[in-house]
Amino acid sequence: MTNERREYFPPEEVIAEVEQVLASHGQGDIDWVTFVGSGEPTLQTSIGWLIHQVKSLTHIPVAVITNGSLLYLPEIRLELSSADAVLPSLDAGNAQLYRKINRPHPDFRFNHLIDGLIAFRKEYQGKLWVEVMLVKDINDTVEALQEIAMALKEIKPDQVHLLLPMRPPAESWVQPSDICGVRRAKDILGSVRPIKIPASIPRETTAQVITKDNLELAILGIIQRHPMQENELHNALGKWPFDEVHDALEILLAADKVQIIKRYQQCFWSPAESIYNG
Repeated sequence: MTNERREYFPPEEVIAEVEQVLASHGQGDIDWVTFVGSGEPTLQTSIGWLIHQVKSLTHIPVAVITNGSLLYLPEIRLELSSADAVLPSLDAGNAQLYRKINRPHPDFRFNHLIDGLIAFRKEYQGKLWVEVMLVKDINDTVEALQEIAMALKEIKPDQVHLLLPMRPPAESWVQPSDICGVRRAKDILGSVRPIKIPASIPRETTAQVITKDNLELAILGIIQRHPMQENELHNALGKWPFDEVHDALEILLAADKVQIIKRYQQCFWSPAESIYNG
């Protein structure tokens, strides 16, 4: 865990890969160019430069998915200002739940998160879509949702996107909110800001990896971001035939480089070093 800003990835290599992907797709094939991280993307010191470079390459809109923890810093707000959409997380309306759900770096403060989101909204001209991950009996109660609603009333995002933790979480007690919890969230949060349950928004799961020559390295690069089902991997690895992807997964599993995690009777592929308590 770190809050150190530095170049975690060579920015020129990132742009080179973006150029290759754009060149390999026709007009209308790509909806968004989305910056996400194996961690928090705003820790990458060149994030502002990367956004500008992508926008110089294409008219496709650029999105940034962030935990929002660094938006209290003026330089971060400036660096994200040219993105077409920014999607920060707001999963709690008080410091205690923020710690429980998001487990931020010890130096981060809940008031910094809220103050940063408010300041960013005042300065930012693009689409601000706040994401709320609903965890059953944790932040989908009436009290918890009312606290989030109070924060949203101050932040004034364009939309609130309700998400559910369907992939294997770090803790076994994390369960997605049920239908009643989602309806409760729509009613309470929707009373202050427009609600959307996303079907097609800037997300990393629809990306296609076409620039890696080594299939096993490509798989590891994808699942380091989050666990994925095999069919998701096949969609992302459209360059390679189905059988080759399946065989590569088996090779990685035999070499103890990946693991299979079960969630809701479904299997997810994850790096071997990832820890899932319980």
